[in-house]
Amino acid sequence: MGKHSSAVTRSNNNRRSVYITAVGLLVISLGAVFVVRSFGSEAGADGFLGGGSQSCDDPTQVSLSTTPELQSSLESAAKSLATKGGDDGTPCLQFTISAAPSAKVAQDLAANSDNRPDLWIPDSSLWVAQADDGQNVPTVAVQSIASSPLVLVGRNTNFADTSSWLRAFGAAQPALLDPLSTSPGALALLAIQSERQRTSASDGQVAGVIVPLAQRLGSMAKPYTDPTALFGRADQDGSTVVVPASEQSFVKYQEDHPDAQLKARVPATGTLSLDYPIVVTAKSDAEQAAEAAKVLAAELLTDGSSQARDAAGFRDALFSPLTAGRGVGDITQLTKPNGETIDKTLLNWTRLSLSTHSLAVIDISGSMGEKAGTKTRMQLTVEAATGGLALFPNSASLGLWTFSTKIGKDGADYKELVPIAPLSDRQRKKIVDNLKIQHPVVGGGTGLYDTAIAAVRAVRNDYNPAAVNTVLLFTDGQGNQDDPGSLTLDQAIRALEALRDPARPVRIIALGFGPDANADELRRLVAATGGQSYVARNPADLQQVFIDALQSR
Repeated sequence: MGKHSSAVTRSNNNRRSVYITAVGLLVISLGAVFVVRSFGSEAGADGFLGGGSQSCDDPTQVSLSTTPELQSSLESAAKSLATKGGDDGTPCLQFTISAAPSAKVAQDLAANSDNRPDLWIPDSSLWVAQADDGQNVPTVAVQSIASSPLVLVGRNTNFADTSSWLRAFGAAQPALLDPLSTSPGALALLAIQSERQRTSASDGQVAGVIVPLAQRLGSMAKPYTDPTALFGRADQDGSTVVVPASEQSFVKYQEDHPDAQLKARVPATGTLSLDYPIVVTAKSDAEQAAEAAKVLAAELLTDGSSQARDAAGFRDALFSPLTAGRGVGDITQLTKPNGETIDKTLLNWTRLSLSTHSLAVIDISGSMGEKAGTKTRMQLTVEAATGGLALFPNSASLGLWTFSTKIGKDGADYKELVPIAPLSDRQRKKIVDNLKIQHPVVGGGTGLYDTAIAAVRAVRNDYNPAAVNTVLLFTDGQGNQDDPGSLTLDQAIRALEALRDPARPVRIIALGFGPDANADELRRLVAATGGQSYVARNPADLQQVFIDALQSR
């Protein structure tokens, strides 16, 4: 930021942006950058700023980066300021305005990039903390210059339950914009967390919706980043898609597609909003940049700028409804999440979105034939495993073993049924077909320890460095029950600890069920691999336990 006059030209450079998450996941999104000159009146000596005052021959230069959808409104405000420069105490400012996705700017700032603007207007304040480079902490000069609530967009038939975000997601097919690089996507996840103060939804209920959603969307080679494209999908005949998006993007889509059959709804619990703060990011002259931010914000409150903002589909900072009946009208605001909640929610999504490389190992010992209600433990396990299979996207890889005592090759306690492979239709059918024909081995014991060690070795030998590598272990009994001559628990733990490799981790996720499952034994066994164990005393709860297991990976 400084005092000088120089020609500023307009350009349009498409470029690929990379947003680095807290665990190093790279998310690719496409952004465009525009450099804009604020022209003054004809009286300006050099054609930049004017208003008839010679004091504006040398205006203060301010570089500003903004989210693309707000660029036009800011250009108009900057031009208006230029015509007033030097009159009635109005500062002489020349804004060079560029546009790029908020996540991309946050990444550049955190990396201490040379492309550092003096001011930054992200679409949401949730990105401010992501822009800290460890030396220059961005500060918010103006809390909000506009707003746009998060809404659900879809056909009327897909709004079966809008009592909450969680229920709306569970009753339709949500097409979520990438939470790691777009504010609407992140706010949709955060809305589910924020509304829990009103719905008292349990962790299990939230996981039941978020886990399969993350598995499905996380398998995509290129996450969704364009709301317009998703609106087009949602508007197709027979579509079950609903899209969490900003009200502003929906209003503009309606204007451009007057025949669209889409509606916007806000769940009864309320919503979160994009808030468009002005952030000081200058390395020097921060106070001067902050003053320029306040001058720009004041200009945006004038009648002309307010009308232009409303016409562009943005609300004011007080969330006042748009004019002419556009949008969703009055809204209830959910509690704004704090930084810890934001980080935890996005990190959880990152973890859940990673691809899976797993081996499912199913207990078929004699005790699996015992009844649990009207069905046997074996039947309930097969149902849970079959249902759990639907949670995995096609990009996941899964294989299947069974175990009891001495049922495999050379008297092994395990039997290899389906090798680990990507979940094509053929692979899914092979797994389901093999599950359906499984029966408890009459008199068969529970050869758990030898099986666990062999399964970890098998996954290690077929390790996928781009995925989460796990053994999903289903059992209803104690380890090595009725398996004389096999390893003790302590010996098995030492063997699993010896297999641990931080560079190629393979974790056991154990799912115990029924009254005979030994929770302490499973906990100690999986801890040797850095895994988790879950026990469902009621086998009917296996489906939820399966979801909990996926969430822990």
